[in-house]
Amino acid sequence: MSKMSALALAASVATAVTLVTGTTTTASAADAKEKCYGVALKGQNDCAAGPGTTCAGTSKVDYQRNSWKLVPAGTCETIKTPSGHGTLTQGPAPV
Repeated sequence: MSKMSALALAASVATAVTLVTGTTTTASAADAKEKCYGVALKGQNDCAAGPGTTCAGTSKVDYQRNSWKLVPAGTCETIKTPSGHGTLTQGPAPV
């Protein structure tokens, strides 16, 4: 293999690795989720909600402050509900 062919091959491999790594990073960022409290409708929360709930689908009221839903990362506090905005911290159980 000539020196020029070896350099061309190395450049091609480096470009392919960069493209694959960049695509994986972008896909991971797009798939990032966070727990958002107070945005789930009654019975539509995700698992391990807190006192008064045992797992997914067990919230008792809409927008229960101690139940959470997985949402795209960075969007929780922008979600507006009749009870206010979503929050990243768990609130009190309903009375």
